[in-house]
Amino acid sequence: MTTINFILVATALASGLIAGLFYSYSCSVNPGLGALSDQHYLAAMQSINRAILNPVFFFSFMGTLILLPLSTYQHFGTARFYWLLAATVVYVIGTFGVTMFGNVPLNDALDKFNITAVPAQELARQRAEFEVPWNRLHSIRTVASVISFVLVIIACLHTAVTTDN
Repeated sequence: MTTINFILVATALASGLIAGLFYSYSCSVNPGLGALSDQHYLAAMQSINRAILNPVFFFSFMGTLILLPLSTYQHFGTARFYWLLAATVVYVIGTFGVTMFGNVPLNDALDKFNITAVPAQELARQRAEFEVPWNRLHSIRTVASVISFVLVIIACLHTAVTTDN
């Protein structure tokens, strides 16, 4: 296996992991959290938002941000280049950008909110201000990460398909 192919496989792995994380969160965690009371929902989201800041998450989230452009550059002049370029643009804007400029500011604001010192009406207001926009942004980054992953898979298969014919 060449270095270029190894990096392409690592790119596919990292992008697949982040797409899978966001997809599974959309299918299970969001619906489960949505059924909780306001106080329990907010407490759970605070806990999750703190816990996700770990090396395993950063490997896939930041690793994809580094590996996609690297793989794209390495495949310049080949048929894979355009698939990888599209995957990079979709990921940088739709996944990384939406997360950094949408979800993270919402997470930071929620982290500063003291759920134990406010009345029920304030909990309901805070949840409404957080949950609806956060879930909307999460849906965008989920779709973007899945599209990016599919584009990487197409790039991986593109040359293999043409060389087998």
